[in-house]
Amino acid sequence: MQDLESAPRAPERNQLVRAIVASTVGTTIEWYDFFLYNTAAALVFAKLFFPHADPTAGLLSAFAIQFVGFGARPIGAFIFGHFGDRVGRKATLIVTLLTMGFASALIGLLPTYAQVGIMGAVLLTVLRLLQGIAVGGEWGGSVLLSMEWGHRGKRGWVASWPQWGVPAGLVLGTGAMLILSSTLSESAFLSWGWRVPFLLSLVLVAVGLYIRLGILETPLFTRILDEKRVEPAPSLQVLVRQPREIILAALIRTSEQAPFYIFTVFVLAYVTTTLKLSRGFALNAVLLAAALSLVSIPLFGYLSDVIGRKRMYLIGVVCTGLFAFPYFWLLNSKVGALVVLAIVVSLIPHDMQYGPQAALIAENFTGRLRYSGASLGYQLASIVAGGPAPLIAVALLATYKSYVPIAVYIVFCAVVSLGATLLIPDRSKADLSTEFATEGREVRRISPAG
Repeated sequence: MQDLESAPRAPERNQLVRAIVASTVGTTIEWYDFFLYNTAAALVFAKLFFPHADPTAGLLSAFAIQFVGFGARPIGAFIFGHFGDRVGRKATLIVTLLTMGFASALIGLLPTYAQVGIMGAVLLTVLRLLQGIAVGGEWGGSVLLSMEWGHRGKRGWVASWPQWGVPAGLVLGTGAMLILSSTLSESAFLSWGWRVPFLLSLVLVAVGLYIRLGILETPLFTRILDEKRVEPAPSLQVLVRQPREIILAALIRTSEQAPFYIFTVFVLAYVTTTLKLSRGFALNAVLLAAALSLVSIPLFGYLSDVIGRKRMYLIGVVCTGLFAFPYFWLLNSKVGALVVLAIVVSLIPHDMQYGPQAALIAENFTGRLRYSGASLGYQLASIVAGGPAPLIAVALLATYKSYVPIAVYIVFCAVVSLGATLLIPDRSKADLSTEFATEGREVRRISPAG
């Protein structure tokens, strides 16, 4: 049987490039929409939807709604994982893109507390829920769309490109907010300026939809369809057959997820309220850090093909733990250059993990359950790590009036991921056209004879 992961011929190479572009553009749009809320939550939503709360309570309320989006991501992983493993990667990704785009555009049209009272916050929560469901289904499909068109020697690099959509979305979302907040008056920005980036989602979705409609289904999933190996309930079956892989996938993300949202979301509030530096300064620093990630994420994905997925990941985990205290020492200096240095450097250990992470997780699930399993493992971390992180950081700072508990929290996350990464198998050289018979852990190759 032809090795589906052998070096691709010219037509396959063209389709691989198109799949990478479609995945990357799509995830960029999804994360642009998702991060817009994060930035707006840190800067304006407390004032618009919780105006009568004290500043800390208002910020906690805005971040609590942000957590709703994270809590919904495993739901999206379960729903869209089912269809991604039964219907296909391409069709499922079109639905996730449309869901995210319309939810984000509607946020831009929301009435505030001054107009409809608490109903504005209720509607914001519902739309944030839809955003989370869409992102929960997006990641797994985008990674597989790229990775399953590639070959085994370059899976880390190929799968890192959908990950590239995170800093790209962060750059676009933060950049849009920065331009509007710096060019408009405070009253104009709070009145209508913050809405513009959300409404622009419709334009971006149209672009992403055009690109995704032009790609083919992956050869690995097409073979599963042709040989009638599609599972009847993949999202349920992967929970029974590969629970260990799901749990480990969630735990290895702890040191990447929680610190990332401290470094990119909580830091905006910390720099502007605790350090008393300007909003524009904070946004510029985060924007610069995200721009560096545009280079470092695919770089570390490539290096994982060279030195091994686990080794590259472990280096990032250790660096995250080591940087926790120096990060706050640099911030608390209140010296502009050192604050920028702290924010920029903080994302490098994150990128050491995020570059190889997609391949490291997806490689450990059998093909007919891969969309469901990889998505569930990846998105469960949003509940235990990413979503709570800004809330925990705000609460710790309010309680102890010190950065030390937050730094300890980052170190704890690194310890959790260190243990999980040591336990997860490194299948960076495995042939993904080989299927696991997960109940007995034996392996069999997909073949036309079945």
